[in-house]
Amino acid sequence: MQSDIIVDVQSNEISIALLEDSRLVSLQKEARNLAYAVGDIYLAKVKKLMPGLNAAFVNVGYDKDAFLHYLDLGSQFSSYSEFLSKSLDKNCKTPPEVSGMTLLPDIDKHGTIPDRLTQGQELMVQIVKEPISSKGPRLTTEISLTGRYMVLMPFSDKVSISQKIKSPEEKVRLRQLIKSILPKNFGVIIRTSAEGKRVAELNHEMKTLVRYWEEAVAKARTSTAPALIFEEESRIVGVLRDIFSPNFENIHVNDREIYEQIRNYVGLISPERADIVKLYTGEQPIFDHFNITRQIKSSFGKTVSFKSGAYIIIEHTEALHVIDVNSGNRTKASNDQESNALEVNLRAADEIARQLRLRDMGGIIVIDFIDMAKSEHRQALYDHMREIMANDRARHNILPLSKFGLMQITRQRVRPALDIETAETCPSCYGKGTVRPSLLFTDTLKEKLHYLIEDLKVTDFIMYVHPFVDAYIKKGILSIYRRWRMDLGRKFKILPDQSLAYLEYKVIDRDHNILDLKEEKDIDSAATKNKRKAKNRSKQEETSSSAD
Repeated sequence: MQSDIIVDVQSNEISIALLEDSRLVSLQKEARNLAYAVGDIYLAKVKKLMPGLNAAFVNVGYDKDAFLHYLDLGSQFSSYSEFLSKSLDKNCKTPPEVSGMTLLPDIDKHGTIPDRLTQGQELMVQIVKEPISSKGPRLTTEISLTGRYMVLMPFSDKVSISQKIKSPEEKVRLRQLIKSILPKNFGVIIRTSAEGKRVAELNHEMKTLVRYWEEAVAKARTSTAPALIFEEESRIVGVLRDIFSPNFENIHVNDREIYEQIRNYVGLISPERADIVKLYTGEQPIFDHFNITRQIKSSFGKTVSFKSGAYIIIEHTEALHVIDVNSGNRTKASNDQESNALEVNLRAADEIARQLRLRDMGGIIVIDFIDMAKSEHRQALYDHMREIMANDRARHNILPLSKFGLMQITRQRVRPALDIETAETCPSCYGKGTVRPSLLFTDTLKEKLHYLIEDLKVTDFIMYVHPFVDAYIKKGILSIYRRWRMDLGRKFKILPDQSLAYLEYKVIDRDHNILDLKEEKDIDSAATKNKRKAKNRSKQEETSSSAD
């Protein structure tokens, strides 16, 4: 299976698409000013204890207080608390080191939050779940630092190995190797990507992660809560760190700065494969070029069709996600209803597994499959779903079909589900129901071009329009587009963009900044108001003259 990553960098967000054999299987969008991301470490202050929930609300600077449950304190909270109190003590000139401590006994897992925390207490906390809906972030004090080959955990003495490493000899080798280089009072989870790696590579990453921990503690000593003291790597680097594999053929990026970041990272973890990172310089939008925009339009929304006319309906609620499977108007349906139901359910399971990854749906998912009478068919569907979900990196649990034909899945949720609205609001009437004649849209475009070139003195820009509009204005030898370029001096280009609505356009300058024509809209609006006032005034004059 060939895997490609396409990175679309815009001024306000970065979109990361993962393709498997040119089919979109994962899409992540990250605002460029995103805060409170999973993995970030904060110096925070306990704001309120909630004994009834056995939890505390903690101020990390977010508009909603973060949530810290007793079980998220970690078994080594006593050692962590003692270390932190000495480290944050301004009178302590030589802060303690984790490797020089004697670890205290584990805390009681059935204890209560008031036994361990006090209101106003300062803590080093890590984000484990981003803010979702009206809820604030979820926290833990069991700090972990994630690298390419391992996860480092202070105040622990355990070495765990990924279950995906099957070779007993390799497990023994890695365990002995890590123990020989691991500092005292640090624990490690060895990741699958560490398989077959040399001691020099593992030792280098170990030292890097220990340095991250020491820098975070040093920053906490000089900060006032709430404050960010360690920031997780950018989302694109985090995605590469978690999923990078020899199957990757290409990583295409349309921004030079992000391209350099990714190339440097790939060159660090796999120097021989640095050339797979490629800078996209085409004028067509990168998602259009790789047919991602079309896949987004067809894969999101309430109804998703798949093979032979069958489709699924996806509904989101506060508590769970509900998916309904329908056979639709299948043209190649079998004469046997039971076999037909099994075939539709198996193909629906493939699409549902893709949708879970694509939309990053988490929590409880309930699927209403087409009823099947035979128990062996229900078992076959359950086994198939488990098989195709094996590649899903998020932790999940799948239950067999109930007697009502329902399958329940729980899937790890660490960030809000990605929900892209595929229905387009008319950019001309904004849902009011009446628009200017579409035939006059070309006149509007010419006015905008004239305004940009003659009034704003903008040169070398690109105007993006819907593909249908682009095809219309470029039709024929002496096309509308050619005449515009002759009249206005060839200082611009017009290109299609599949993400735009029919009568919508956008303009990007040579530095890839979207030009805001709001000022012109305001001028048009004022002119329209003046015309309306003049018209009303003339009506009033006619009325008064007729009365006379």
